[in-house]
Amino acid sequence: MNIKETAEYQRWEKRFSADGYIFGEAPNAFIARQKDRLPKSGRALAVSDGEGRNGVWLAEQGLEVVSMDFSPKAQEKARTLAAKRGVKITTQLADIYNYPWPDAAYDVVAVVFIQYMNPNQRTQVFSGIARALKPGGLLLLEGYTPKQVKYGTGGPKEPENNYTASILEGAFGGFSRLDISIYDAELHEGSDHGGVSALIDLVAVK
Repeated sequence: MNIKETAEYQRWEKRFSADGYIFGEAPNAFIARQKDRLPKSGRALAVSDGEGRNGVWLAEQGLEVVSMDFSPKAQEKARTLAAKRGVKITTQLADIYNYPWPDAAYDVVAVVFIQYMNPNQRTQVFSGIARALKPGGLLLLEGYTPKQVKYGTGGPKEPENNYTASILEGAFGGFSRLDISIYDAELHEGSDHGGVSALIDLVAVK
């Protein structure tokens, strides 16, 4: 099926058509905390980057950024945000399930709250993410744990779509370094994302 014919596509296009930035213009707090880990130059991929808050921030750190998403409305906002902040990004309109993940193309890959995927889809996408990183490349990933369903402050209602340490270890355990943190924190990310959240963060080096 064409992605544009799906209810999920229509739902996100409608959400991203709202005035302003629904998840805010500031980068995700976890991504911003990794500033000192970033290379001084290189290529970065922001996966399902939506309105561009993370991709634009990575560009501000001196990286050559590809901001990938399936929503034209979101990518229009991402380009506007980049222009407002005086940086350049490349937007790439793509269906993540059919994305042609390149081999060893990126020095950094940032993945924030892409938990619309079921376990089979997640396996496919995580494999592509790993392939896209160069050896020595940095993977930054934040998601929810199954506990998030109880909080109801964002994320999927299906517990299996959330992450556990064993899921991330299974996907990226072959990396040379793997740091996983699990904790609760209060998020304040725009009008659509706030409240106490059950988070899991991954910092990994291929």
